[in-house]
Amino acid sequence: MDLTLDDGRGVAQIVPMTPCGDGFYEIVTDQARAGSLYRYRIDDENEVPDPASRFNPQDVHGPSQVVDPTDFDWTDRDWHSRPWHEAVIYELHVGTFSPEGTFAGVQAKLDHLVELGVTVIELMPIADFPGKRGWGYDGVLLFAPESAYGTPNDLKSLVNAAHARGIAVMLDVVYNHFGPEGNYLGMYASQFFTERHHTPWGAAINFDGSHSRPVRDFYIHNTLYWLEEFHLDGLRFDAVHAIIDDSRKHIMTEIAETARACAGGDRNIYLVLENGANQARFLGSPGRSNKFDAQWDDDVHHCLHTILTGEKDGYYADYVEQPHAKLCRSLAEGFVYQGEHSPFENHARGEPSAHLPPTAFVIFLQNHDQIGNRALGERLGHIVKNNEALRAAAAVLLLAPAPPMLFMGEEWNAPQPFPYFCDFEQELATKVREGRRREFKHFERFRDPAHPDSIPDPTIASTMQSARLDWSRTTVAGHEDWLDLYRRLLMIRQREIMPLIPDIRFGACSKLEAGAAFAVDWALSEGSVLHLIANLADEPARLVGRTAGRLIYATHPNIRQTVTKNELAPWSVTWLLERGTLGG
Repeated sequence: MDLTLDDGRGVAQIVPMTPCGDGFYEIVTDQARAGSLYRYRIDDENEVPDPASRFNPQDVHGPSQVVDPTDFDWTDRDWHSRPWHEAVIYELHVGTFSPEGTFAGVQAKLDHLVELGVTVIELMPIADFPGKRGWGYDGVLLFAPESAYGTPNDLKSLVNAAHARGIAVMLDVVYNHFGPEGNYLGMYASQFFTERHHTPWGAAINFDGSHSRPVRDFYIHNTLYWLEEFHLDGLRFDAVHAIIDDSRKHIMTEIAETARACAGGDRNIYLVLENGANQARFLGSPGRSNKFDAQWDDDVHHCLHTILTGEKDGYYADYVEQPHAKLCRSLAEGFVYQGEHSPFENHARGEPSAHLPPTAFVIFLQNHDQIGNRALGERLGHIVKNNEALRAAAAVLLLAPAPPMLFMGEEWNAPQPFPYFCDFEQELATKVREGRRREFKHFERFRDPAHPDSIPDPTIASTMQSARLDWSRTTVAGHEDWLDLYRRLLMIRQREIMPLIPDIRFGACSKLEAGAAFAVDWALSEGSVLHLIANLADEPARLVGRTAGRLIYATHPNIRQTVTKNELAPWSVTWLLERGTLGG
């Protein structure tokens, strides 16, 4: 194993490395300095980038660059992120969020997010991926910020500026697989992967077999790297149901423990999962040492999406029967499927979750997956033309005790789609393009490739360009109204809902067998009750639940007349706070 250093004139200098046991090599040299480009040479033949590269300015196949991690003037010494129960999360894709498509472009829009009421930005994955266009879930250099978005210092500048405005920053990380192009680990570290387990992307990462300790440490240190070196406030871990680990201590538990012990201290570190298996065992109260603060709650989304669109393809089939009752349960208890049989997956899914606080479930109407995994990448506003229905859904999302998450542009009902896009080498790009078409060919509208609704080619630049937000829409009639609604609801959330959340003891659901009306009651420790009363349907429905208490918000403010009529208006949502006697 050798180190190859670029001398700045295009000539590689070969520096032998010293073996230090267990397959590791090292070299300490003053011939490398900040800005130096380098690779590792294996068996006098293959040159590869550093798997822990801090920056790869010439993309994933090029040389790594030496970075001085202390070369940034942080001004956030007094920064403390808010407690998790105050989280209002905004998911964004760096490449399409702003006209620039860079970290600096995101930084330029921070004041918009402050005015909206966002407290946490969640960046889609930025680990260096092949090419200049991608969602980020095909990253291969997990320590290197994507060079198309800017330098490591550009990312630090974004975080620093966000903190100055009272906004925390989270990052989506992918620990379940590497992308299909640019991952050289198999060439020289085959033990990094295992054939004992398999994932949708092939051989699993070796978290539990022979030689797994260095693999586990690689990911643990990646977690600490983002939290410490970049001052990030938290991480969202992608698809942990695809992380297979039979160890006595699961790698995700070890990550949580280490992150809290080493990067926590007096900081509020946010640790959030995506977990399709609904494993409540990983979740707990905010900040608990060996648990995660929350999980993306797909169940709430699937219920709301089914109610709003009537779609029943794929996993929505699990929510078609009594979707309002399922939504009521999910809002009150977290998961819909808590060990019950899932017809779509054809096995039991989930674990009991009613004991968990509402902070354990991140809820949303849209996210990158639920938009981008559609053939055309349509947003909800394109599918649902009933604005009254969308406003009712927003009133549920933004005022429920669970942390709400918005997808970029949702707040002004942005019309831009968010289709899948990538920038692989030609042979792989062809396979991806053809695979995308096969995936949707059973849909009638996509059988004719000449149809104007034919599936966008994910490998061409215009597909990514179609997803770039048009910020001029924020001041256009029809979009400005949406922005005003979201701002008003988030102001109400901050004033009325956030102070209650730490005192919520449990949620209870009331639902009629027939009809779309339901009510959720969250009991507070001092005897008060937060009430949600909703009718998410086109027809009036019988009143469900108590109308006692002070009105917090109502889409149809005449809730008191509702009592005498015993009827809820179509697409009506009402929030009430009934004060108890214990706390005055």
